[in-house]
Amino acid sequence: MIQVQNLTKRYASHTAVRDISFEVAKGEIVGFLGPNGAGKSTTMRILASYLPATSGSATIAGYDVFDQSLEARRRIGYMPENVPLYMEMKAREYLTYRAKLKGVRGRQVRKRVDVVTELCNLHDVSSKLIGALSKGYRQRVALADAMVHDPDLLILDEPTIGLDPNQIRQVRDLIRKLGEHHTILLSTHILPEVEMTCSRVMIINKGRIEASDTPEQLLKTIRTAGGVRLEVKAGEGDPANEVLKIDGVRDVNVSNDGDWKILQLRIEANSDVREEIFRLAVDRNWTVRELSRDRATLEDVFVELTQADII
Repeated sequence: MIQVQNLTKRYASHTAVRDISFEVAKGEIVGFLGPNGAGKSTTMRILASYLPATSGSATIAGYDVFDQSLEARRRIGYMPENVPLYMEMKAREYLTYRAKLKGVRGRQVRKRVDVVTELCNLHDVSSKLIGALSKGYRQRVALADAMVHDPDLLILDEPTIGLDPNQIRQVRDLIRKLGEHHTILLSTHILPEVEMTCSRVMIINKGRIEASDTPEQLLKTIRTAGGVRLEVKAGEGDPANEVLKIDGVRDVNVSNDGDWKILQLRIEANSDVREEIFRLAVDRNWTVRELSRDRATLEDVFVELTQADII
């Protein structure tokens, strides 16, 4: 569905995207992750024909996004991070207008507007002015707009921004459902949502693709394996300094809860340091309130690949 080869985008002396190549197959839900300024939105805008590239090529469903942009755009539903909605229009009026603008004709206009209104749960606000809606409902209108012409590919840049936890869950379920019939490229900072929603994850940093695999495979390849939480009363001792001497412990963050010290440890992959910590606590006469292990998450992968001081 998406093929990108040696794509580069420069702004004067700044290079936002550096010679990246990747593919997204039909029917995939791919999470596109990266820190602010990494090149995510630039790449998405190029794929949606909103921006030209400096060099390289990109195709959508076989159509070149530069030379055949109209054909490519007919197959794309693009939801940018900041959606320029028409605040003076009613929600249903706006979706009807957008459907016609995107080439939906005749009785299909009403049908498609009905479908996306149902999918995005907009019935209660369909006759209200967009300018009077909450930010969460505006996001739903924007998502409905991206889907109204029933595109093959959905490019969603931060679709859950401004939504409350219940709305985020609804959007997550909706994206899963849409993935049965659409290819989806999804950018978000809510990493647990990516783990639960996406079949593959791409991580971009400083304009380069650092990793591309399933969440499960990425978790197997990182050098940190989650962490260990230690809550301890150590008197005048310095438990953080003692724990750092244990093989497999990479770093320790310390906070206080009265007389208790709470240590969050990042550990090497395939390491379990809890037995050594327990022996150390016994040897130093520490009082232990909690000693537990957290599994590695996509956040650990993200941090390891995008923060030089961690690597």
